[in-house]
Amino acid sequence: MNRRELLALLGTITALPHSALAQQSNATRRLGVLSVTADEVISQTRLAEALAAHGWKERDNLKVDWRSSAGDRAPLARLADELIALKPDILLAIGTPSVDELCQRTATIPIVFAVITDPVSQGFVKNLAHPGGNITGFTDYDGPLAGKWLEMLTQITPPVRRVFVVYNPATAPFAPLMLRTIEDAARTLGVTVEPAPVHDAASIAALASRKDGSLLVLPDFFTMANRAHLLAVIHEARLPAMFWSRTFVDEGGLMSYSTDTAEQLRRAASYIDRILRGAQAADLPVQNPTKFELAINLKTAKAIGVTIPASLLATANDVIE
Repeated sequence: MNRRELLALLGTITALPHSALAQQSNATRRLGVLSVTADEVISQTRLAEALAAHGWKERDNLKVDWRSSAGDRAPLARLADELIALKPDILLAIGTPSVDELCQRTATIPIVFAVITDPVSQGFVKNLAHPGGNITGFTDYDGPLAGKWLEMLTQITPPVRRVFVVYNPATAPFAPLMLRTIEDAARTLGVTVEPAPVHDAASIAALASRKDGSLLVLPDFFTMANRAHLLAVIHEARLPAMFWSRTFVDEGGLMSYSTDTAEQLRRAASYIDRILRGAQAADLPVQNPTKFELAINLKTAKAIGVTIPASLLATANDVIE
């Protein structure tokens, strides 16, 4: 472009009415969300509220395309293809399997993730401080957390001697990372740990035969999607169990020690906002959780015949009586 053409272009832009310039700068952006969670109404509402707090509102300046597999790993590949075909400006991946599918499909569209475990060991980012590439976000787990779950579980009476670790390998590919931490803690605590993988209704029902131990349910959207059946089996077998989400305790589980998923979405919205306004995902550090909450259901403890020590109750954020 020569000088005369450049001056003509600048003159055209200057002559545009203010409303036209505003319309161009406020063009509707597109966000694609891929989630493996089943709690869509809650998640979509909370995300919309968090985005609105940053000035991004649907039917105004933002179009949100939401795809969910409702706890099932199988449909995620197809759903990821659908989102990429829509050519979004940015992507939000909720859950590790969602991150995996989107990373396989684009190295250019910015991806913000939430509720995932150890993105460095899983190869999603180079490191937490400088993730590099097109991806960054917020984790729901730090290294010592798995050992803390086991430690709390072993404080109940009667004493726990055997712990079965429950997860679906298809939707919790990070489980081996947690198992190593749990096994290290088990040696110190003097308990035996055994994996108890589940993948369907029959394998969940089979947990009732683990009457000689207790259960530790790992972060896994399969267990969340199937929590009604899982909790029914655990309650019927009178098994003490530690869970990864407060939702289980609200619905009858014994104990949970967890991060706040709603807070994860609020923080993810802040990164979505920054990237839509020009920031690069590679320059935004991955952030680990900073707040954990212990919830205990004393009604359940009484029903299954276990006692929670006063020392543990004193540290609980919420006790259901």
